[in-house]
Amino acid sequence: MIAWFPDWPVTAARQAAGCPADTPVAVLDRGRVMACSVSARASGVQRGIRTRDAQSRCPDLVVLPYDPAQDARAYEPVVSALEALVPGVEVVRPGTCAVRARGPSRYYGGDAEAGESVAGRLAAQLAGAGVTDCRIGVADGPFAAEQAARATTPGEHRVHVVSPGGSGRFLAPLPVSVLERPDLADLLRRLGLRTLGAFAELPAADVLARFGLDGALAHRLARGQDERAVAARRPPPELDQRVAFDAPVDRADQVAFSVRGAADEFVAGLAGQGLVCTTLRVEVRTDSGAVHTRRWLHPRWFDAVDVVDRVRWQLEGSRGSGEELTAPVVQVRLVPDEVDTHGAHGDGLWGGGPDEQIHRALSRVQSMLGHHAVVTPVVGGGRGPADRQTLVPWGDRPRPRWPAGQPWPGSLPAPLPATVYPELRPAVVLSADGRSVGVDGRGVLTAEPAQFAPDTDLRPVAAWAGPWPVEERWWDEAATRRLARFQVVGVDGSAWLLVVEGGRWWTEACYD
Repeated sequence: MIAWFPDWPVTAARQAAGCPADTPVAVLDRGRVMACSVSARASGVQRGIRTRDAQSRCPDLVVLPYDPAQDARAYEPVVSALEALVPGVEVVRPGTCAVRARGPSRYYGGDAEAGESVAGRLAAQLAGAGVTDCRIGVADGPFAAEQAARATTPGEHRVHVVSPGGSGRFLAPLPVSVLERPDLADLLRRLGLRTLGAFAELPAADVLARFGLDGALAHRLARGQDERAVAARRPPPELDQRVAFDAPVDRADQVAFSVRGAADEFVAGLAGQGLVCTTLRVEVRTDSGAVHTRRWLHPRWFDAVDVVDRVRWQLEGSRGSGEELTAPVVQVRLVPDEVDTHGAHGDGLWGGGPDEQIHRALSRVQSMLGHHAVVTPVVGGGRGPADRQTLVPWGDRPRPRWPAGQPWPGSLPAPLPATVYPELRPAVVLSADGRSVGVDGRGVLTAEPAQFAPDTDLRPVAAWAGPWPVEERWWDEAATRRLARFQVVGVDGSAWLLVVEGGRWWTEACYD
């Protein structure tokens, strides 16, 4: 038995965007329509066409991006609702799942009765979430059952039952495109085999010799011989923890103290499954009904002390000007957003070594001084060395301020300087006759550098490279910057990064 929810990517995207049910919606993947709603299809929108063509056919079309993770998250309540009706659910893909039909058929008195009961109850339970169209197909195998579900119509004819042993006859008139193998379907059409029945009439040995193993599998599907059993999933265990307060609590230290027991149970529950939490989501609900959510990452994995610290930091971050929280807390929920097996994070035979000692020391300092007290540098994109550096709190995802993969005209070539000064320092660059060297509007030096003073001492120039001109924010006169960077090496072997801007020289960094 296959339960199919038509246009599921549209349903998931519509839920996330908050669009009304009658709004024409198209979900885009790489510039083309991947799925569209019924109202969009009525206006001529089809799968596979480009965005501009779809919008020209339906001016009111709302286009939303395709997000596979969003599809899976939105489908989880549907699977849970189906598991409450029939056991042993296998998720084929978001929007399609399979169950063994024998048990429900015996319980409800037949395949058609079981399908009608399951479809009706699912539609009633999920109506509040905007999921009202559920189709059921029953056949000898999952492939034929899915095609039976797709052959249904909404309303009274939402269940299609293929008689036992009749999957081959049911599939025969269907086009070869339903095999979802575009290259094979195109080849079969060029050979004159346009239906599954025509493909199924070929000898199995010849199909294997001509089309290989995948073609042989498609041939078995076309003949209705998909006898694969349903691989029922195991429902995920409830690993989250909730702490509810009978009387709202308005102090962060009181909330953190009350969460300690739940933090121990949270870590112990994960350990019982052989898991550790690497990303924690903390949801704090106040008596005003607001829910403050934040995802916390950890450089290793969370223990109970780490969990309590994150709750306290999140509460302290929501404070107003005084010591009290802006709203009393009525509930705290701990959710393991990302988990990993304990073996992937276990210590070696002789312990964790210096990495573990560093981790514990930094985590201890962070616990005493606050989340932003310990930071690590992350190198990203940018033109100057200071622009490429981002300080990230210890344990957070190393995400730079600017992406490194973008083109950065005027950026420095490798290697980068090791010491970058927080503020530019005055410098001097002179020519052989003692005049100050400058850069004209075309980025050309007025004279060749002979002496320079990156700090206080004037020293001869052994070598130099540049300029790397940079013009930033040219569209904003108040924020426009025009400068040029030079790499200069003195006769003493020291290397420096100098900047000339507005006729003045500055020392930006040092190559240690």
